[in-house]
Amino acid sequence: MSEIFKIRFKESIKRTPTVESFRFIPEKKIYFIPGQFLQIIFDKDNLDNKELNKFLSFSSSPNKDYIEVTKRISSSEFSKRLENLKPAVEILAKGPLGSCVYNEDYKRIGFLIGGIGITPVISILEYIDEKKIDTDILLFYSNRTSLEIAFKNELDKIVFNNPKIKIIYLVTDYSSENKNCIFAKLDKEFLKSYINDLKDRIIYIFGPPKMVEEMKDLCVYLGLMKENIKVELFTGY
Repeated sequence: MSEIFKIRFKESIKRTPTVESFRFIPEKKIYFIPGQFLQIIFDKDNLDNKELNKFLSFSSSPNKDYIEVTKRISSSEFSKRLENLKPAVEILAKGPLGSCVYNEDYKRIGFLIGGIGITPVISILEYIDEKKIDTDILLFYSNRTSLEIAFKNELDKIVFNNPKIKIIYLVTDYSSENKNCIFAKLDKEFLKSYINDLKDRIIYIFGPPKMVEEMKDLCVYLGLMKENIKVELFTGY
């Protein structure tokens, strides 16, 4: 059940040239399921203020003593407020929210992820890694360039610790010098070559709203079962 609570700013972490994580200490333990999100509140007098109160996914495991959110930084007033936070400053948050979450009963999972959509995936994978859960995972993570791959070090470490987790990095703007990346788009032709790896998996799709809708329709077109496709649409981008 969601509630409004105080969070105290701890630190920020640069993930890419345009993506930054923000860590907070909540006033009490927040119990959330990996994959959920919360609302960061800068305008407590008007909770409907969509410019200053935005929804962001948890980008940390629920087992941490802090909560973390991650955002692609823009020129918006909300981004400026985040970047200008000083250590120990308190703000409000509302959560946890969202139903597109990790379920330990799912033994085979596929992720179709674009850009900043990696944030809830990090929460899920950290949780799986910490709990040593035996889940078979195939993650497709698409970005424009290799420089924009957020959490690359963290993801590679998780893969190193978990042989049943496989990550395929895609870049779309130009062929990357990074040998761990594939120069390709996450589209019909690409997914068709992996359809046998995806058809018996629960598929999570996270990313910008347009990308999520396109990937959902594509999965259905390719014959994946609708009930196995999990999406979350919220205005956190």
